[in-house]
Amino acid sequence: MGRVHQLIEHGGKKAALQADVDRKVVEAASQFMSDEEAGIGFLYSGWCQAALPHRRLPDGQSWQIHSERISLIVEPGSKLGPDGRSFVPSGVAYGSRARLIFLYLQSTAIRTKSREIELGGSLREWLQRMGIPQGGKSQRDVRDQAERISRCRFTFHVQQGNGKVGLVNQNVVDTALFVPSSDAHQKQGSLFVETARLSEVFFDLLQRHPVPVQEAAIKAINNNSVALDIYAWLAYRLHVLNKPTPVSWSALKAQFGNGVTRMDNFRVTFLDNLKLSLAVYPDAKVDVEERGLVLHPSHPPVPERALR
Repeated sequence: MGRVHQLIEHGGKKAALQADVDRKVVEAASQFMSDEEAGIGFLYSGWCQAALPHRRLPDGQSWQIHSERISLIVEPGSKLGPDGRSFVPSGVAYGSRARLIFLYLQSTAIRTKSREIELGGSLREWLQRMGIPQGGKSQRDVRDQAERISRCRFTFHVQQGNGKVGLVNQNVVDTALFVPSSDAHQKQGSLFVETARLSEVFFDLLQRHPVPVQEAAIKAINNNSVALDIYAWLAYRLHVLNKPTPVSWSALKAQFGNGVTRMDNFRVTFLDNLKLSLAVYPDAKVDVEERGLVLHPSHPPVPERALR
């Protein structure tokens, strides 16, 4: 993938397109390379290994996903029904908007060193900076995913090196992340409660196991939940390797292809999204082979000097 970055650097997007590089890859790489804000985000390492579903599940249905070291179970909560008295099942958070909200929550908590996260206008401004349009369907999607996150319960089963299994069973937030407003005089855009409080256990995990990512990369692939997951996984894995490490297609399918039946269909879709992820992670060294991927030791997406 270093070729597309070299082509853009020396001849611009036109040179890369003339070299028959996929247009989506060229657009993502070009947007990433031209971003000068140099913002940094943070994710809990568990989210880099096991993520949310990409598509909507039926309300009340739980979600399970398994990677090499972590299994994640997401259980939907419940909410008041239309009658205002009885409870009905809620749904599991899904898609790119849910991932962006999670990134905002965790990045803000790391920067402020606080479990109390300002929402409302702050989240809206951050999403706008990430290239998410405000208003209309996009705004409704953000409201929906924020409510789902606030009601879900997340269980991480962590496989440790000594053969033991650690269990983390927590809500991400202690207080409701989103409440619908019935105040007709409330100013436009004030969609969220003023603060959300991360649970103590999740905040502790985040502080002990943060994975830095580049906001420019997130912005360039902001509407593609699969590419976002692959980018986060590479950000977590590559810089800690000390030798080339193979990952089989079956392991990749278990982590990134939940719900895809045929392996050949998964491979085509995965490779397309891998190209997008590598377009916004120029230092990543990944080879595609017949049996799967080979991951090579690589520089992290965020240099240590930037973190300091």
